[in-house]
Amino acid sequence: MLISSLLIGCNNDAKEEGTAQDSTPPATAQQPINASDPLPSWADGKIKDSIINFVKLVTKEGPSFVKEEDRITVFDNDGTLWVEQPMYSQVVFAINKVALDHPEWKNKEPFKSLLAGNMEVLDKGGELAVMELIMDTHAGMNTEEFEQEVLAWVAKAKHPRFNKPYTECVYQPMLELMTYLRANGFKTFIASGGGIEFMRPWTQRVYGVSPEQVIGSSIKAKYQVKDGKPELFRQRKIDFIDDKAGKPEGIHSHIGKRPIAAFGNSDGDFQMLEWTTKGKGPTLGLIVHHDDAEREWAYDRKSPVGKLDQALDAAPKNGWLVVSMKENWKKIFSWDK
Repeated sequence: MLISSLLIGCNNDAKEEGTAQDSTPPATAQQPINASDPLPSWADGKIKDSIINFVKLVTKEGPSFVKEEDRITVFDNDGTLWVEQPMYSQVVFAINKVALDHPEWKNKEPFKSLLAGNMEVLDKGGELAVMELIMDTHAGMNTEEFEQEVLAWVAKAKHPRFNKPYTECVYQPMLELMTYLRANGFKTFIASGGGIEFMRPWTQRVYGVSPEQVIGSSIKAKYQVKDGKPELFRQRKIDFIDDKAGKPEGIHSHIGKRPIAAFGNSDGDFQMLEWTTKGKGPTLGLIVHHDDAEREWAYDRKSPVGKLDQALDAAPKNGWLVVSMKENWKKIFSWDK
Protein backbone atom coordinates (compact mmCIF):
# COMPACT_ATOMS: atom_id res chain seq x y z
CA MET A 1 0.00 0.00 0.00
CA LEU A 2 1.32 3.43 -0.92
CA ILE A 3 0.88 5.75 2.04
CA SER A 4 1.10 8.73 -0.30
CA SER A 5 -2.24 7.66 -1.76
CA LEU A 6 -3.80 8.02 1.69
CA LEU A 7 -2.59 11.55 2.37
CA ILE A 8 -5.18 14.19 1.58
CA GLY A 9 -4.55 17.86 2.25
CA CYS A 10 -7.13 19.61 4.45
CA ASN A 11 -6.96 23.37 4.08
CA ASN A 12 -9.46 26.15 4.63
CA ASP A 13 -11.04 25.55 1.23
CA ALA A 14 -11.55 21.93 2.17
CA LYS A 15 -13.27 22.92 5.37
CA GLU A 16 -15.79 24.95 3.46
CA GLU A 17 -16.32 22.06 1.06
CA GLY A 18 -16.78 19.66 3.94
CA THR A 19 -19.46 21.81 5.52
CA ALA A 20 -21.24 22.17 2.21
CA GLN A 21 -21.18 18.44 1.59
CA ASP A 22 -22.63 17.66 4.98
CA SER A 23 -25.60 19.95 4.30
CA THR A 24 -26.61 18.10 1.14
CA PRO A 25 -29.67 15.82 1.24
CA PRO A 26 -28.98 12.23 2.31
CA ALA A 27 -27.81 10.17 -0.63
CA THR A 28 -27.07 6.70 0.66
CA ALA A 29 -28.99 6.57 3.93
CA GLN A 30 -32.47 6.54 2.41
CA GLN A 31 -33.06 3.21 0.72
CA PRO A 32 -36.39 2.45 -1.00
CA ILE A 33 -38.42 -0.36 0.53
CA ASN A 34 -39.82 -3.00 -1.80
CA ALA A 35 -42.57 -4.90 -0.02
CA SER A 36 -41.91 -8.04 -2.04
CA ASP A 37 -38.14 -7.90 -1.48
CA PRO A 38 -36.94 -5.51 1.25
CA LEU A 39 -33.33 -6.74 0.91
CA PRO A 40 -32.68 -6.81 -2.86
CA SER A 41 -28.88 -6.87 -2.57
CA TRP A 42 -29.00 -10.01 -0.42
CA ALA A 43 -28.96 -13.38 -2.18
CA ASP A 44 -31.98 -15.59 -1.52
CA GLY A 45 -31.31 -18.29 1.04
CA LYS A 46 -30.92 -19.06 4.74
CA ILE A 47 -29.25 -15.80 5.80
CA LYS A 48 -31.78 -13.52 4.13
CA ASP A 49 -34.71 -15.66 5.26
CA SER A 50 -33.45 -15.67 8.86
CA ILE A 51 -33.29 -11.87 8.96
CA ILE A 52 -36.78 -11.44 7.49
CA ASN A 53 -38.26 -14.14 9.72
CA PHE A 54 -36.75 -12.50 12.81
CA VAL A 55 -38.30 -9.15 11.90
CA LYS A 56 -41.68 -10.78 11.32
CA LEU A 57 -41.41 -12.71 14.58
CA VAL A 58 -40.83 -9.71 16.83
CA THR A 59 -43.23 -7.34 15.04
CA LYS A 60 -46.24 -9.68 14.85
CA GLU A 61 -48.66 -9.89 17.76
CA GLY A 62 -47.97 -13.04 19.72
CA PRO A 63 -45.68 -14.50 22.40
CA SER A 64 -42.53 -13.22 20.68
CA PHE A 65 -43.81 -9.68 20.00
CA VAL A 66 -41.44 -6.89 21.05
CA LYS A 67 -42.71 -3.35 21.65
CA GLU A 68 -41.21 -0.71 19.35
CA GLU A 69 -39.41 1.07 22.19
CA ASP A 70 -37.53 -2.18 22.89
CA ARG A 71 -36.56 -2.97 19.29
CA ILE A 72 -32.98 -1.87 19.81
CA THR A 73 -30.33 -2.85 17.27
CA VAL A 74 -26.59 -2.10 17.36
CA PHE A 75 -24.15 -2.02 14.45
CA ASP A 76 -20.39 -1.97 14.49
CA ASN A 77 -19.03 0.48 11.91
CA ASP A 78 -15.58 -0.45 10.56
CA GLY A 79 -15.86 -3.59 8.46
CA THR A 80 -19.57 -3.94 9.20
CA LEU A 81 -21.02 -0.82 7.59
CA TRP A 82 -18.06 0.44 5.57
CA VAL A 83 -14.62 -0.62 4.34
CA GLU A 84 -11.89 -1.02 6.96
CA GLN A 85 -9.05 -2.25 4.73
CA PRO A 86 -6.23 -1.59 4.10
CA MET A 87 -6.35 0.67 7.16
CA TYR A 88 -9.07 1.95 9.49
CA SER A 89 -10.38 5.22 8.07
CA GLN A 90 -9.83 7.12 11.30
CA VAL A 91 -6.20 5.95 11.34
CA VAL A 92 -5.85 7.31 7.80
CA PHE A 93 -7.33 10.59 9.07
CA ALA A 94 -4.80 10.61 11.92
CA ILE A 95 -1.86 9.83 9.61
CA ASN A 96 -2.97 12.66 7.38
CA LYS A 97 -2.88 15.04 10.34
CA VAL A 98 0.62 13.84 11.26
CA ALA A 99 1.90 14.41 7.73
CA LEU A 100 0.38 17.89 7.53
CA ASP A 101 0.49 19.21 11.08
CA HIS A 102 3.32 17.29 12.77
CA PRO A 103 6.05 16.32 10.29
CA GLU A 104 8.46 16.18 13.22
CA TRP A 105 6.63 13.02 14.37
CA LYS A 106 7.63 11.01 11.30
CA ASN A 107 10.28 9.10 13.28
CA LYS A 108 8.07 8.60 16.34
CA GLU A 109 6.15 5.37 16.88
CA PRO A 110 3.53 4.35 16.00
CA PHE A 111 3.56 7.04 13.32
CA LYS A 112 6.85 5.84 11.79
CA SER A 113 5.48 2.33 11.21
CA LEU A 114 2.08 3.55 10.05
CA LEU A 115 3.61 5.94 7.54
CA ALA A 116 5.49 2.91 6.20
CA GLY A 117 2.18 1.07 5.83
CA ASN A 118 2.72 -1.30 8.79
CA MET A 119 -0.60 -1.85 10.58
CA GLU A 120 0.82 -4.61 12.80
CA VAL A 121 2.05 -1.97 15.24
CA LEU A 122 -1.59 -1.23 16.11
CA ASP A 123 -2.53 -4.91 16.21
CA LYS A 124 0.21 -5.61 18.77
CA GLY A 125 -0.74 -2.62 20.89
CA GLY A 126 -4.48 -3.30 20.69
CA GLU A 127 -7.16 -0.70 21.21
CA LEU A 128 -4.89 1.26 23.59
CA ALA A 129 -2.41 1.89 20.78
CA VAL A 130 -5.20 3.13 18.56
CA MET A 131 -6.51 5.43 21.29
CA GLU A 132 -3.03 6.85 21.91
CA LEU A 133 -2.75 7.57 18.21
CA ILE A 134 -6.15 9.27 18.31
CA MET A 135 -5.21 11.33 21.37
CA ASP A 136 -1.96 12.51 19.82
CA THR A 137 -3.65 13.77 16.67
CA HIS A 138 -7.20 14.64 17.78
CA ALA A 139 -6.59 16.59 21.01
CA GLY A 140 -5.59 20.21 21.56
CA MET A 141 -8.63 21.84 19.95
CA ASN A 142 -12.27 22.44 20.80
CA THR A 143 -15.05 20.13 19.65
CA GLU A 144 -16.30 22.51 16.94
CA GLU A 145 -12.83 22.81 15.41
CA PHE A 146 -12.48 19.04 15.39
CA GLU A 147 -15.86 18.58 13.70
CA GLN A 148 -14.83 20.96 10.93
CA GLU A 149 -11.59 19.04 10.41
CA VAL A 150 -13.54 15.77 10.12
CA LEU A 151 -15.99 17.26 7.61
CA ALA A 152 -13.10 18.70 5.58
CA TRP A 153 -11.39 15.32 5.44
CA VAL A 154 -14.57 13.43 4.59
CA ALA A 155 -15.23 15.88 1.76
CA LYS A 156 -11.84 15.32 0.11
CA ALA A 157 -10.42 11.94 1.14
CA LYS A 158 -10.83 9.01 -1.23
CA HIS A 159 -10.25 5.33 -0.67
CA PRO A 160 -6.90 4.28 -2.23
CA ARG A 161 -8.30 1.19 -3.97
CA PHE A 162 -11.75 2.30 -5.07
CA ASN A 163 -10.98 5.99 -5.66
CA LYS A 164 -14.32 6.86 -4.08
CA PRO A 165 -15.05 8.99 -1.00
CA TYR A 166 -14.92 6.86 2.15
CA THR A 167 -18.57 7.71 2.76
CA GLU A 168 -19.44 5.97 -0.52
CA CYS A 169 -17.46 2.86 0.40
CA VAL A 170 -20.38 1.65 2.51
CA TYR A 171 -22.05 -1.72 2.13
CA GLN A 172 -25.28 -1.53 0.17
CA PRO A 173 -26.76 -4.67 1.80
CA MET A 174 -26.25 -3.19 5.27
CA LEU A 175 -27.86 0.10 4.25
CA GLU A 176 -30.87 -1.89 3.04
CA LEU A 177 -30.91 -3.81 6.31
CA MET A 178 -30.88 -0.64 8.43
CA THR A 179 -33.68 0.88 6.35
CA TYR A 180 -35.71 -2.34 6.57
CA LEU A 181 -35.33 -2.45 10.34
CA ARG A 182 -36.31 1.20 10.79
CA ALA A 183 -39.36 0.68 8.55
CA ASN A 184 -40.45 -2.00 11.02
CA GLY A 185 -40.10 0.12 14.14
CA PHE A 186 -36.53 -0.72 15.12
CA LYS A 187 -34.04 1.84 16.41
CA THR A 188 -30.61 1.57 14.80
CA PHE A 189 -27.57 2.50 16.88
CA ILE A 190 -23.90 2.43 15.97
CA ALA A 191 -21.54 0.92 18.55
CA SER A 192 -18.02 1.28 17.19
CA GLY A 193 -14.46 1.20 18.41
CA GLY A 194 -13.95 4.30 16.29
CA GLY A 195 -14.07 7.78 17.74
CA ILE A 196 -17.56 8.99 18.58
CA GLU A 197 -16.80 12.56 17.46
CA PHE A 198 -15.17 11.31 14.27
CA MET A 199 -18.40 9.52 13.27
CA ARG A 200 -21.14 11.83 14.46
CA PRO A 201 -20.66 14.61 11.86
CA TRP A 202 -21.61 12.31 8.95
CA THR A 203 -23.55 9.25 10.20
CA GLN A 204 -26.96 10.91 9.68
CA ARG A 205 -26.21 11.64 6.04
CA VAL A 206 -24.56 8.30 5.26
CA TYR A 207 -26.48 5.81 7.43
CA GLY A 208 -29.56 7.67 8.57
CA VAL A 209 -28.30 7.33 12.17
CA SER A 210 -28.56 10.55 14.18
CA PRO A 211 -25.58 11.70 16.31
CA GLU A 212 -27.27 10.84 19.60
CA GLN A 213 -27.54 7.22 18.44
CA VAL A 214 -23.79 6.84 17.91
CA ILE A 215 -21.64 5.15 20.56
CA GLY A 216 -17.86 5.15 20.20
CA SER A 217 -14.49 5.58 21.83
CA SER A 218 -13.73 9.03 23.18
CA ILE A 219 -11.15 11.29 24.74
CA LYS A 220 -11.99 13.63 27.58
CA ALA A 221 -13.34 17.10 26.91
CA LYS A 222 -13.05 19.95 29.41
CA TYR A 223 -15.45 22.87 29.65
CA GLN A 224 -13.73 26.22 29.56
CA VAL A 225 -14.37 29.84 28.59
CA LYS A 226 -11.89 31.24 26.06
CA ASP A 227 -12.05 34.88 24.96
CA GLY A 228 -15.51 35.10 26.50
CA LYS A 229 -16.77 32.09 24.54
CA PRO A 230 -17.65 28.79 26.27
CA GLU A 231 -16.21 25.70 24.61
CA LEU A 232 -15.41 22.05 25.15
CA PHE A 233 -11.65 21.54 24.81
CA ARG A 234 -10.41 18.11 23.72
CA GLN A 235 -7.75 16.80 26.10
CA ARG A 236 -5.09 14.15 25.69
CA LYS A 237 -6.81 11.79 28.11
CA ILE A 238 -8.75 8.60 27.37
CA ASP A 239 -12.39 8.81 28.36
CA PHE A 240 -13.76 5.49 27.07
CA ILE A 241 -12.70 2.67 24.73
CA ASP A 242 -15.72 1.20 22.96
CA ASP A 243 -14.25 -2.15 21.97
CA LYS A 244 -14.63 -5.75 23.11
CA ALA A 245 -16.09 -5.73 26.67
CA GLY A 246 -16.42 -1.97 26.38
CA LYS A 247 -19.14 -2.34 23.76
CA PRO A 248 -21.87 -3.81 26.00
CA GLU A 249 -20.77 -1.45 28.76
CA GLY A 250 -21.06 1.53 26.43
CA ILE A 251 -24.40 0.35 25.07
CA HIS A 252 -25.81 -0.01 28.57
CA SER A 253 -24.52 3.40 29.63
CA HIS A 254 -25.67 5.16 26.46
CA ILE A 255 -28.95 3.42 25.66
CA GLY A 256 -30.01 1.90 28.97
CA LYS A 257 -31.58 -1.10 27.22
CA ARG A 258 -30.29 -4.45 26.03
CA PRO A 259 -30.37 -4.78 22.24
CA ILE A 260 -32.27 -7.60 20.58
CA ALA A 261 -30.04 -7.61 17.48
CA ALA A 262 -26.33 -6.97 16.98
CA PHE A 263 -24.23 -6.81 13.83
CA GLY A 264 -20.44 -7.00 13.70
CA ASN A 265 -17.50 -8.42 11.78
CA SER A 266 -14.58 -8.98 14.15
CA ASP A 267 -13.46 -10.23 17.54
CA GLY A 268 -13.91 -6.69 18.80
CA ASP A 269 -17.65 -7.32 18.47
CA PHE A 270 -17.66 -10.67 20.30
CA GLN A 271 -18.91 -9.40 23.66
CA MET A 272 -21.54 -7.19 22.02
CA LEU A 273 -22.89 -10.19 20.10
CA GLU A 274 -22.71 -12.42 23.16
CA TRP A 275 -24.48 -9.96 25.48
CA THR A 276 -27.18 -9.25 22.92
CA THR A 277 -27.99 -12.85 22.01
CA LYS A 278 -27.98 -14.10 25.62
CA GLY A 279 -30.86 -11.78 26.45
CA LYS A 280 -34.46 -12.85 26.99
CA GLY A 281 -36.79 -13.47 24.10
CA PRO A 282 -35.91 -13.68 20.41
CA THR A 283 -32.54 -12.21 19.42
CA LEU A 284 -30.38 -11.96 16.33
CA GLY A 285 -26.60 -11.94 16.00
CA LEU A 286 -24.88 -11.48 12.65
CA ILE A 287 -21.24 -11.45 11.55
CA VAL A 288 -20.08 -10.02 8.23
CA HIS A 289 -17.33 -12.34 6.94
CA HIS A 290 -14.95 -10.72 4.48
CA ASP A 291 -14.26 -13.51 1.98
CA ASP A 292 -14.50 -11.71 -1.36
CA ALA A 293 -11.03 -10.70 -2.53
CA GLU A 294 -12.28 -9.82 -6.00
CA ARG A 295 -14.91 -7.25 -5.04
CA GLU A 296 -13.50 -6.20 -1.65
CA TRP A 297 -11.06 -8.17 0.56
CA ALA A 298 -10.69 -11.66 2.00
CA TYR A 299 -9.41 -11.73 5.58
CA ASP A 300 -10.24 -13.07 9.03
CA ARG A 301 -8.08 -14.91 11.58
CA LYS A 302 -4.65 -13.42 10.89
CA SER A 303 -5.56 -9.92 9.79
CA PRO A 304 -4.17 -7.01 11.87
CA VAL A 305 -7.24 -5.08 10.73
CA GLY A 306 -10.65 -6.52 11.62
CA LYS A 307 -9.36 -9.82 13.00
CA LEU A 308 -12.11 -12.46 13.08
CA ASP A 309 -11.09 -15.57 15.00
CA GLN A 310 -12.78 -16.10 18.36
CA ALA A 311 -16.15 -14.82 17.13
CA LEU A 312 -15.99 -16.99 14.01
CA ASP A 313 -15.46 -20.12 16.12
CA ALA A 314 -18.22 -19.11 18.53
CA ALA A 315 -20.81 -18.33 15.86
CA PRO A 316 -22.26 -21.85 15.32
CA LYS A 317 -22.82 -22.67 18.99
CA ASN A 318 -24.35 -19.24 19.62
CA GLY A 319 -26.60 -19.32 16.57
CA TRP A 320 -25.00 -16.23 15.03
CA LEU A 321 -25.47 -15.80 11.30
CA VAL A 322 -22.20 -15.65 9.36
CA VAL A 323 -22.65 -13.65 6.18
CA SER A 324 -20.39 -14.58 3.29
CA MET A 325 -19.84 -11.40 1.30
CA LYS A 326 -19.03 -13.59 -1.70
CA GLU A 327 -22.08 -15.84 -1.51
CA ASN A 328 -24.74 -13.84 0.35
CA TRP A 329 -24.35 -10.37 -1.17
CA LYS A 330 -25.33 -9.80 -4.80
CA LYS A 331 -23.59 -6.46 -4.67
CA ILE A 332 -21.30 -4.93 -2.06
CA PHE A 333 -21.43 -1.24 -2.92
CA SER A 334 -24.19 0.88 -4.43
CA TRP A 335 -22.01 1.46 -7.47
CA ASP A 336 -21.37 -2.25 -8.14
CA LYS A 337 -22.78 -3.62 -11.36
